Amino acid sequence: MPEPGAAPRRNGLHLFCRYWEPTGQPRALYLCPWSWEHCGPYDEMHRTEKLLAGIAHDHVGHGQSEGDRMNIKDFQIYIRDSLQHIDLMKSHHPDLPVFIVGHSMGGAISILTACERPGDFVGVVLIAPLVQMNPESATPFKVFMAKLLNHMLPSLTMGSIESKWLSRDKRQVEAYDADELNYHGGMRVSFGMQLMAAVERMQREIPSISWPFLLLHGDADKLCDIRGSRMMYDNSPSTDKKIKIYEGGYHALHHDLPEVAESVLKELTTWITEHIPAATSQEAQGS
Repeated sequence: MPEPGAAPRRNGLHLFCRYWEPTGQPRALYLCPWSWEHCGPYDEMHRTEKLLAGIAHDHVGHGQSEGDRMNIKDFQIYIRDSLQHIDLMKSHHPDLPVFIVGHSMGGAISILTACERPGDFVGVVLIAPLVQMNPESATPFKVFMAKLLNHMLPSLTMGSIESKWLSRDKRQVEAYDADELNYHGGMRVSFGMQLMAAVERMQREIPSISWPFLLLHGDADKLCDIRGSRMMYDNSPSTDKKIKIYEGGYHALHHDLPEVAESVLKELTTWITEHIPAATSQEAQGS
């Protein structure tokens, strides 16, 4: 695999990338388009996996990547970058099946990336994905005001993420707050409009989603509405889909209480392993 570091993008900016190689011959490749954070805090999670090769990058404007912090002209840029990264890694591992694993806004990126090129992915794992806006916060009046402000004051910032709702593990919350590579400022109105546009696009795509997917969501998540995951599960025509709800679970399930984080990792790796095509699995075992 390439060395960790910056990879060029089409418009001249660079993305900071990380790669995780398994201890043995990899049986599959997976991309993790995380959100709000950078990919560094996921080192431990990736290193526990011994069969899968993982790749991730800090999105433009996130972490160690270039670009204006949390400001993007078009949500499609995130999808384009994810597909370009997959193409790069497939050139190094052309015979490996590819999965995509996304959390929060990264879940929205994962869904739209898989919808754009469904033939590229064997399956999709979504951890507390952004699928719909919270109807209590995105009221018709607030949406109207956001659209108005987007024309007048697009750089105006709204409320920031309350880190206390990320995890029930206080150590994880403290680590998030202390990490200077995480974005701790408010969301710009223009960025909020891009999120709403992405949600509208997802809701148009869901009735035609046929690829396999696994949904993991906590029922106490106050940052990404669990009703979005349930709506996706109910309305997708996929015949290979699974949803697991974690009672009392907060938003970052993979960084929640230790027993929850362990369960999430087990669910993720078991589901991916079960979905690796038989021919690939047999080739890996024989090598």
